Amino acid sequence: MGPVARPGRRFEEIRDAGTADGPFPTMSKTKAAASSAAPAPRLKLGLPKGSLQEATLEKFAKAGWNISVSSRSYEPYVDDPELQIRLIRAQEIGRYVALGYLDAGLTGVDWIHENGVAGEVHEVGEFVFSKATRQPTRWVLAVPEESDIRTVKDLQGKRIATEVVGMTRRWLRKHGVKAEVEFSWGATEVKARELVDAIVDVTETGSSLRANKLRIVDTLLVSTPRLVANKAAWKDPWIRSKIETIALLLKGAIEAEIKVGLKMNIREKDLPNLLQSLPSLRNPTVSGLSQSGWVAVETIIDEPVVRELIPRLKAFGAEGIIEYPLNKVVY
Repeated sequence: MGPVARPGRRFEEIRDAGTADGPFPTMSKTKAAASSAAPAPRLKLGLPKGSLQEATLEKFAKAGWNISVSSRSYEPYVDDPELQIRLIRAQEIGRYVALGYLDAGLTGVDWIHENGVAGEVHEVGEFVFSKATRQPTRWVLAVPEESDIRTVKDLQGKRIATEVVGMTRRWLRKHGVKAEVEFSWGATEVKARELVDAIVDVTETGSSLRANKLRIVDTLLVSTPRLVANKAAWKDPWIRSKIETIALLLKGAIEAEIKVGLKMNIREKDLPNLLQSLPSLRNPTVSGLSQSGWVAVETIIDEPVVRELIPRLKAFGAEGIIEYPLNKVVY
């Protein structure tokens, strides 16, 4: 037990008396110790806010990072003290990474090119997913179904509405076409029939364009999300290692979405015929069972083929067939 103050005893005497472990630290020493401790490193990561937000957070959860978004907070919570997440519109992420406000960010390659920062950021990896499907998004030139415009050459002297003004102008120059390109703040499909001659808009399946009775004339760009890093930040060993870890696990989580694990038991004498007849089971894991003459077979395959494969496995003598989902597949 430390010293107890006696009536009239000054604080300085108590402080100097200290405890069995030594004198009490003064306030200045405590502050000095705290200030000398280096803050833990944190990676500033930008994730897309808006249409791609839900799909992105879902992929990160499967990769191992649970991110909670609050409407009252600019900074989402993430269960990793080494990460500082910022939700920003995909259109802006590439620019903020290039400027160094973010160490890294996930955004579409379309916005990287639209902002002209392709040469100013380091591309870490490509991730094929979109807000509704696993298909890439496409920026397409579309016109009303009854329009006379059939090729890019027919756009000469016409007016086009789009959100990607820079990309559209470069595409027109490439084809030697002069046309007026105006920025569209949204609802671009509606403008195609009354306000402009054509639009350049983004689509996954084309269903929205068909619903508005629009016809696709050409594709300007096929876009997928890319993880990009600030070039100066990429040279930092800790930051680079953290970004590479995120890329590895994120790619593994996305890859696992279209695959399943398959287990089964089969007589050892039937195994060669099974493997020879079913090439999708190439290089499975085969292990012996306690029952002599039987082996266990385990493999990973694409989920769409399972419905055709299981009846065939059964026909070759497989028993105890189990299909199970995967969280990550890392090659």
